Amino acid sequence: MGRPATKTDLISAAGTNYEKLNAFISGLTEKELTTDFDFSRDEKKKEAHWGRDKNLRDIYIHLYEWHQLLLNWVRTNQSGETKPFIPMPYNWKTYGKLNEFFWKKHQNTPLEDARHMFQESHAEIMELAECFSNEELFSKGVYKWVGGSTLGSYFVSVTASHYEWAVKKLKGHRKNCARG
Repeated sequence: MGRPATKTDLISAAGTNYEKLNAFISGLTEKELTTDFDFSRDEKKKEAHWGRDKNLRDIYIHLYEWHQLLLNWVRTNQSGETKPFIPMPYNWKTYGKLNEFFWKKHQNTPLEDARHMFQESHAEIMELAECFSNEELFSKGVYKWVGGSTLGSYFVSVTASHYEWAVKKLKGHRKNCARG
């Protein structure tokens, strides 16, 4: 399936990829869960996140914090206060620094707390998505505060697409653990 472009596809893809992520995580061995991520030997993995996230907690937190960005952005703008998706002082050019901030903020968050936070925020995102019609989610110009994109594209990005990213990263970690 391509990138979701309808409410039905969004709900389906977000749910399916959430389940795939959880199934993959439940299959991780003790070694895979306790070994820090290290992608430094793979020259193809140059993006900052390959070096930033060191464990499953970091992935859960990253997903949770991006859920929070969407939840806060939608709720704030729906209440009449116009705010950008990426909070000040960050923007789309500096969101990597925002990701670093999230990472640092949660270095003392226990894995189980991170898992619970992620599960709760996923449920909140799905509940919020259900409140919108297909047109509200996937027609441009419905909400001025969304800009030139669609509201649904933000939901897709912080759910289905982000969950695929997490599985890809965990698969890479599993491969590294198998190499020894």
